[in-house]
This record gives sequence, C-alpha cells and structure tokens, in this order.
Amino acid sequence: MPNYRKVDSSRISLSELMKPSHSNFSGKIHGGYILSLMDNIAFACASKHSKTYCVTASVDTVDFLNPIEVGELVTMKASINYVGKTSMVVGIRVESENIQTSEKKHCNSSYFTMVAKNKIGKSIEVPGLILNDKTEVKRYLQALKRMETKKARKAEFGHQDFSHQDYLEELKDYKVRVELPENY
Repeated sequence: MPNYRKVDSSRISLSELMKPSHSNFSGKIHGGYILSLMDNIAFACASKHSKTYCVTASVDTVDFLNPIEVGELVTMKASINYVGKTSMVVGIRVESENIQTSEKKHCNSSYFTMVAKNKIGKSIEVPGLILNDKTEVKRYLQALKRMETKKARKAEFGHQDFSHQDYLEELKDYKVRVELPENY
C-alpha cells in the first residue's frame, strides 16, 4: 500500500523582517528577493513531505498584489496542494504586516512545482496526500485545473502544425500590430 501523508504534516511558515538591503530603487521590497524566499519555503515544504531533497521544476501564477515596505514583517505560509508521481505543487501565501499598526496585506499567492530527487539526482516517487477538509480538496482540484490548462496550451501552441495565420484575426482586438514579411 502506498505511503500517504496529511497536508498538515508538511505545512511550513516563515517570517522575516524586511530590511533596506532588500529594497529596490523605489524603496519597496524587491520582487526577486520575495521570489527567493518563496523558493526556499517551497523547498522546505516539499522536502518535508517527501523526506528527500527537492528541486524547483516550475513556478506558476506569480502576481504581486501589494507592495511590501521596508520594516514590515513578511510571513509566508506553504502547504502541499497536489502530488503526482515524483512532483508536488506547493501553494504559498505571502502576507506583510506593519508591526507598528498591525495592518496586514495579502501580497502574493503562488504555486511552485517541486520534484523529489534521490542522492544521485534521479526523480523518485513521493508519498500520496491525505486531504482533510474542503479547502484542501479545493486546492487539489485547482492544481489539477492549472495543469490541464497548461497541458492544453502546450498542445495548442507547441504542435508542429501550429500556424500563426489561424490566430491573426483574434489579435485585432488587442494593442498590437502584426507586420510580418510576405510569405512568412
């Protein structure tokens, strides 16, 4: 019988005070720094679930919703939303808190696909997932839908018979001008 683990058993939370050295030229916390922290927590969460070393395979849906200020406390919460054979989707929520006013902002939610590896770098099977509540079921289903959409997009645009000609009419409603050489 396959090994299964509860979502709760691999949840991770990370908090860090944002310093001036983390800021960009506009005085806000640099998005790249936040992405680095997110990659760290995704690794920790996936490794905790799989009990092995993990690598980042992809990052989906990185929307920076609100800026993070110097001096704010950033808290990231991560959990396993989906497991495949060797991969896991880690959902991450990023919030910032003004420690003087206690005001909190949702800054980002993102999804990191992590792959479990053995000591020689070969992908290995991960434990299954036990879903304990409606939120966990919803997150699992959302991960499935994101994967289906990604697969369909790859099939549509990555097919060897793809022709941009089939889509030119769709572009007329967008702020783009297509100026291709003849017979292209």
